[in-house]
Amino acid sequence: MWPEGEEALRKLDDHGLPTSRVHPVVVATTTAARGGLLWFVVAALLAVRRGPSRRAGVCGLVAAGAGMLSGHLLSALIRRPRPATRRLPARESLPERPNSFSFPSKHAVTAAAFTTAVALRSPKAGAAVAPLAFVVCYGRVRTHVHWPTDVFGGVALGFAVAYRLRGRH
Repeated sequence: MWPEGEEALRKLDDHGLPTSRVHPVVVATTTAARGGLLWFVVAALLAVRRGPSRRAGVCGLVAAGAGMLSGHLLSALIRRPRPATRRLPARESLPERPNSFSFPSKHAVTAAAFTTAVALRSPKAGAAVAPLAFVVCYGRVRTHVHWPTDVFGGVALGFAVAYRLRGRH
């Protein structure tokens, strides 16, 4: 159980999003981000371009890896359960049935770390990648596999990791 702030968190997490099936593009995007695969593809696309975007992709992968590791460590410490498994069309839209701890969302940590690191090296590339990261994060809440605070916390951690690593890769 969460300590005394539980009621405030529950109010934040009572997101009231639809429970209907999720748009296939959202499902495909959030599914592709599992294990960081999506960010490897994006980094490869950035690598084929000349200029700062090539280095930005490498920095993004370094930050995404560090973010994912940080997210898994924090998740093991906090051990927050995921939203209750229900027979919701939104939840059943995903091909995966995640059973790891919920906070922070590792998808959100990785997306935010990658995008922030890319943006710090190449603002134009960062702006191009940001909508993709948004869809990944939105998809985790929309499919009801994470509480909104899991995603907000993941984004904050991902940003912090990328910012801390800036200029080191």
